[in-house]
Amino acid sequence: MKFLICANYLPHVLNFRGKLLQDIAALGYEIHVVAPDLKAYATDYNILSELGYSLHEVPMQRTGTNPIADTKMLMAMYSLLHEIQPDFMLSYTIKPVIYGTLAAWLAKVPNRFVLISGLGYTFQQVEETSKRTVFQKLVHSMYQQALKKSSKVFFQNTDDRDLFKSLKLLSFKTPSVVVNGSGVDVTDFDVLPFPRDTAGSIKPSFLLIARLLKDKGILEYVRAAKKIKAEYPNAEFHLVGWIDENPAAISQTQLDDWIKDGDINYWGKLDDVRPAIQECSVYVLPSYREGTSRSVLEAMSMGRAIITTDAPGCRETVVSGENGYLVPVQAVDELVDAMKQFIDNPGLCERMGQASRGIALEKYDVKKVNAHMISEMGLMSLGNKL
Repeated sequence: MKFLICANYLPHVLNFRGKLLQDIAALGYEIHVVAPDLKAYATDYNILSELGYSLHEVPMQRTGTNPIADTKMLMAMYSLLHEIQPDFMLSYTIKPVIYGTLAAWLAKVPNRFVLISGLGYTFQQVEETSKRTVFQKLVHSMYQQALKKSSKVFFQNTDDRDLFKSLKLLSFKTPSVVVNGSGVDVTDFDVLPFPRDTAGSIKPSFLLIARLLKDKGILEYVRAAKKIKAEYPNAEFHLVGWIDENPAAISQTQLDDWIKDGDINYWGKLDDVRPAIQECSVYVLPSYREGTSRSVLEAMSMGRAIITTDAPGCRETVVSGENGYLVPVQAVDELVDAMKQFIDNPGLCERMGQASRGIALEKYDVKKVNAHMISEMGLMSLGNKL
């Protein structure tokens, strides 16, 4: 039997769904991966191929709304799925969810699953149908049609599911389930010592890992850094990420100015984020909305306290006062106050970091998350079917 996953970016298949695919392959399923631009990511392609997976390329623009290009993608997806004839299919991110699911329905793929791993810019500032732009209404209508054709929809937080229901994008006839994000490998992301100064004290060192998008809270993070450094010159602010092809992306000029001003220590894009997490004492994500942030889970697993927003997909990771603090979205002053708590009381880093590790082990262990998804998709050991 064949299991196929459809994504818009090959490196994320390995990074975010790699453990899930390994667990499904271990049950005896033949794994197929569909994504665009395979030749651009030779390392990821080779790793996935060496695992025994079959990789297939489809023309797909990650962003953009060219109807001709999207129609070609739909037709290519249909032809490919008709040829492969998978038994199970999982799609995530906007275009694979919409066009992949519709193509799978046309190709009569029997089990069509959707994972809503985040909402993106088409859902920004949308809580009521009356406030949507024409473009948002169009995209949401396409979501609605695709989700009607899905067997089950996975969400990573209850707020996203509630929003889809309130916007009437998710039919009451379509089953849905909430899972605890993508999970984190608690063995790979084990606890490491805190960075310390020459006196042996924990450094006031903050870190944000994200695509450099405004709705990730990048601007608020840098503004808070400026305010903190004016009062605490020794505080460090690290940033890992890259400028994405997205309407919400910051400009290269902005990033260059931050680096030039000395506000942040920019690491660029990292294949392995663990060295950066080890260099921080507190992890910060002032995002406006998430599915469930993988970077937060990784920092928690490595025993770091968390500052994040009281927003969907963020608030689930923090018990405020136990493993970190929740602050309002776009609230720079409150973000600064939360950072000061750790600077003035460095012992909080250790105490809350230990609590973060405990939550990661209990709630976000990737083995537990994968087992939940596999069960909900009705996958079982093929040895039991013989």
